[in-house]
Amino acid sequence: MNHEPRIALLIDADNSPAAMIDKVLDELAKEGVINIRRAYGNWRSSNLNAWVDLLHHFAIQPIQQFAYTKGKNATDAAMIIDAMDLLYTRQVDGFAIVSSDSDFTPLVMRLRANGLRVYGFGEQKTPKPFVNACSKFLYLENLCDPGKAPVATPPDAADPAATPVENDAPKNATNRPDTKTLRCDTRLVNLLRKAVNDSTRHDGWANLSAVGDHISKQVSFDIRNYGYARLSRLFQAIGLFDVRNNDGVFYVRDPRQRT
Repeated sequence: MNHEPRIALLIDADNSPAAMIDKVLDELAKEGVINIRRAYGNWRSSNLNAWVDLLHHFAIQPIQQFAYTKGKNATDAAMIIDAMDLLYTRQVDGFAIVSSDSDFTPLVMRLRANGLRVYGFGEQKTPKPFVNACSKFLYLENLCDPGKAPVATPPDAADPAATPVENDAPKNATNRPDTKTLRCDTRLVNLLRKAVNDSTRHDGWANLSAVGDHISKQVSFDIRNYGYARLSRLFQAIGLFDVRNNDGVFYVRDPRQRT
């Protein structure tokens, strides 16, 4: 019998903003059922007061970790141990890790090696190894309401290739990179080009949905991290691809491959 994916949510409360937990839960609800919810930290510390008020409201179980040794992070160790226990003793289909700490990179790689999806949530300061290791990673700043938190991306510029759509942008749209910045992102350009070329049909065009699926199977990628709500808008903004819309179905083509 088919069932919704079951997700275990593990939160590094020492290293994550409490104000974003509702946004995180909203995102995960799109992926499956969050049947395990745990937040780790030293709950005797006043630094976690903001979290305490939210635990019962969102049915999150607090896991106490004392700071046994100054400078050592007991929270990280407890999360890693629990994640491995859940991996082998509970029936879960995926994990969500909320933290901006790269110490979880080996854990994420191990979980994915066992066939599970891992959703990461962290601030812009999150080290790239952790971001890239996740099946999908989303910066918390990109989930903020406009004006409440800055996003560490270049200022916005007009998008000459796209038709403006008032309700078709994520909350960080006013801080999306301009065309020049996007083209200078070599990793992004190569990723898009390879996905398009690998998904191209006999007529030279690739269905945008197939391109998106190809990308998601390769790397951690969320379009909102670039300030867009739709992949088609990113392709139009970067200006390196031909894009066409056939009755609501988008297709892209790498003009360098045209004969």
